[in-house]
Amino acid sequence: MNMKMPDFNMKKLVKEAGSTLSRVVQLTEEKLGTSERTELDSDFENLAERAECTKNWTEKIVRDTESVLIPNPGNRVEDYIFEKIEKQKPSRLSNLEYLALDMIEAGGDFGQDSAYGMALIKVGQAEQKLGNCERDFIASTGICFTQPLRKFLDGEMKTITKEKGILETKRLDLDACKNRVRKARSMLGQQSKDGISPEAVLEQAERDLRVAQAEFDRQAEITKLLLEGISTSQASHLRHLHSFVETQVRYYSQCVQVMNDLQNDLASMRPHTPRLRINSEDVDGPPTVHPSSEQTISSLNNPNSHILNEMNITYDTSDISIL
Repeated sequence: MNMKMPDFNMKKLVKEAGSTLSRVVQLTEEKLGTSERTELDSDFENLAERAECTKNWTEKIVRDTESVLIPNPGNRVEDYIFEKIEKQKPSRLSNLEYLALDMIEAGGDFGQDSAYGMALIKVGQAEQKLGNCERDFIASTGICFTQPLRKFLDGEMKTITKEKGILETKRLDLDACKNRVRKARSMLGQQSKDGISPEAVLEQAERDLRVAQAEFDRQAEITKLLLEGISTSQASHLRHLHSFVETQVRYYSQCVQVMNDLQNDLASMRPHTPRLRINSEDVDGPPTVHPSSEQTISSLNNPNSHILNEMNITYDTSDISIL
């Protein structure tokens, strides 16, 4: 039975292992303060700091926005999992929609002929409309705001983080080469070791240093270009923020319209009754009284008017008008 074995480049493997060990030694010496490190220029450091700040705040803004849109953390986790496995998110009712269904069902049981039953149905239908507005708002905000910001984090920022990691690796290689050159120079004039003269060791170390310096400079330029692109990204984020605000304005305007319509509907269902003032509080009086606006309670020839006076009850004549 023939088995195809993977091809191993032993020389390459040994070289990579040696480079990794050299980086670990270099990093350890830097931590101990026994080795110098190459510092990047202040402009590069400012760009890197700004990029890190942008990344951290963008992550917080996305999380906070998603918390506003979907308050239930369990639902957010569920949506995230379905998004990662590229499955359609489950369709679930919002709290408003559950409230709407219960109100409509209760109104039906109480009877549409009763004032309370009809009012429950009206309010339930309005809550359904609010639920639909909320669903549209969540979907629109995802498209115009949170998804673009998350795409930035998963795309540009991950690329920048990756290239910064490569740059740090190149920096460690460069500093390790610098240390080898310094050591090789300190050995000049000494006897050859393992048949290799100190001059040859220095020459090889300097060649490695030139290669490491070129690779470091090239990687620093690539990373810097990516960091400079953060300004363009923030300009895009500003447009997304404007879209988010416009979406919010539209959503709240729709909600106000729904509630105004509901308020008018409920007002039209309320029976017209005069107002009584009992102990300085306004309450509904007996239904439909037709005195003129100049009449007082005593002019109604009410045989119980003295009882009303003792209870400090008067009609608010401003509410008693000719119908």
